Amino acid sequence: MSNLPASPLLVGCAAGFSGDRTDAAGPVVDTLIARMQHGPSEQRAFLIFETLAERTLALAQLRRRADPEAGYEPLLDAMLRPVLARCLAHGIRIVSNFGAANPRAAARHIARMARELGVAAPRIAVVEGDDLSAPAQRALLREQLGAEMDRMRLVSANAYIGAEPIAAALDAGAQIVVCGRVADPSLTVGPAMSHFGWRSDDWDRLARATMAGHLLECGAQVCGGYFADPGYKEVPGLEAIGFPIAEIDADGLCIIGKADATGGLLSEATVKEQLLYEVHDPAAYLTPDVVADIGDAEVSAVGPERVALSGVRGHARPADYKVNVCYEGGWLAEGEISYAGARAEARARLAADILRKRLAGLALRVDLIGAISIFADDAGRMLDAMPESGARDVRLRVAATHEERGEAERLTREVMALYTCGPAGGGGVRTALTPRLNTRSCLLPREQVPVRFEIVEAA
Repeated sequence: MSNLPASPLLVGCAAGFSGDRTDAAGPVVDTLIARMQHGPSEQRAFLIFETLAERTLALAQLRRRADPEAGYEPLLDAMLRPVLARCLAHGIRIVSNFGAANPRAAARHIARMARELGVAAPRIAVVEGDDLSAPAQRALLREQLGAEMDRMRLVSANAYIGAEPIAAALDAGAQIVVCGRVADPSLTVGPAMSHFGWRSDDWDRLARATMAGHLLECGAQVCGGYFADPGYKEVPGLEAIGFPIAEIDADGLCIIGKADATGGLLSEATVKEQLLYEVHDPAAYLTPDVVADIGDAEVSAVGPERVALSGVRGHARPADYKVNVCYEGGWLAEGEISYAGARAEARARLAADILRKRLAGLALRVDLIGAISIFADDAGRMLDAMPESGARDVRLRVAATHEERGEAERLTREVMALYTCGPAGGGGVRTALTPRLNTRSCLLPREQVPVRFEIVEAA
């Protein structure tokens, strides 16, 4: 592949999940522009936003049910509007999964945004094929999930598709690619495939780009977010933490840095933590594009806040797509009440005992926040086994789930009644009743999940 572009590809990430900071893109775009201006003439840059998680798509489908023009990332406007014009003016292309359950509506929103900003209409592509929630696709899911499928009140079903349709859309001239559920690293692999002209079976290069994408996909996490531990792992300037930028060369090797003049920390340690984050098997990290092997990976600092990743190998991609199915799972009831001062913990324990007896038939999760909570279990065994700690500021939290709303509501009423029917000095009651979503996963052969892209807004 001697004709591959010599200049490394720049990929900056401005979001790691739905609800991430909305001011992250500005410093990333500033840095990308500066590097393009001072780099070789063929330097290319992409901006990615990773905004999906397992439940995010189900929640998006529920929003789409209520409003056919909803169902994409709620913070799309706040994330993208401040940088859209600059990205288009400087040739920075944008790839994201913020289409969620409604990529076409997200594309329409971006087109309106461009008009309002007074910029030329961008070429926007939508990638589709991941959404398997239509009635016509239930039979496919039932083949994998069996009779259980018949009892599910389905909310969403999505395949984790890969980078190929993203690369194809970019090859077709898309300036912005809006996806639903693609695998997180594929947001980076797609631009690299298009830029360097890699084959879809160039396993080593795809694996290296996949791990570059894996380092980017959680946003600020590789820059010291979710890493700091005062006195043990110090991270300066977390209030202004920077987001990451990868330099990927023609062989897929990458250097990870972060946006200029921002806080946080990018080091060998932060890269190593992110490299292993959510990886079930370092020798076989399964993605729809490739099986990545980081068993012999090396991480090394190559400059201030610049860390290189090497030694990644790749193997043939899986024959199946992973599919996540979300369905209605009844109701979650929660209630809290506080006790303070002398014998606070004893009073909180007494309140918990009252609720257990009053709510016979509901399996209660009981936590004494301030005394024992995170180490308890849903059956209360740890709580009952632990002696009183003498805590003087305790908040009792109880929770239970039930298929029927009326049964779950019993908990909220009983917690409220503790004001005058429980121990002395209880206060600050809060209750909540929330519909639950359950998740099942299965595999579908790739040929049963046709993926495609379409340019939906052209100049």
